[in-house]
Amino acid sequence: MPKKLLILLFFLSPFYMNSQNIIWKTDINDAVTVSAEKRKPLLIFFTSQGVNPQLQNEIFSTRDFEEWSRKNVILVKLDISDSSISDAAREQILRLKNAFGIEDIPQVCFSEVTSRKGKTNFNKLGLIGYNASGVKSWISESNLILNPE
Repeated sequence: MPKKLLILLFFLSPFYMNSQNIIWKTDINDAVTVSAEKRKPLLIFFTSQGVNPQLQNEIFSTRDFEEWSRKNVILVKLDISDSSISDAAREQILRLKNAFGIEDIPQVCFSEVTSRKGKTNFNKLGLIGYNASGVKSWISESNLILNPE
């Protein structure tokens, strides 16, 4: 019995480990710094407790998304309902949400960031929500936002 369990764990562990490779920044200031260093735009995921989990479950939890995001964007997850964040951080999230024109949550905003003389400027590239057509379609739409022709 233990031998069968070990074999099962051996085969399932790569799947579990792959789902753990996505790292979401939760501090916009940290994300801005990394974006500048790596010269990648931000994918800002605005969410809240109790929202429809389809975007996370069907798009963000896939290997395709993990590979695409690692190459193309800095991931930022801003949860408006997070009780562990300060009032100042929540206010900053709400200001960003309003500045980007986010009306529905969950929603993703792509943005380029520039910092000059201590001032951070966001350039909204576009918005995208859940796409029932699957992860490949979602990635294609995201690529059109990031690389308009």
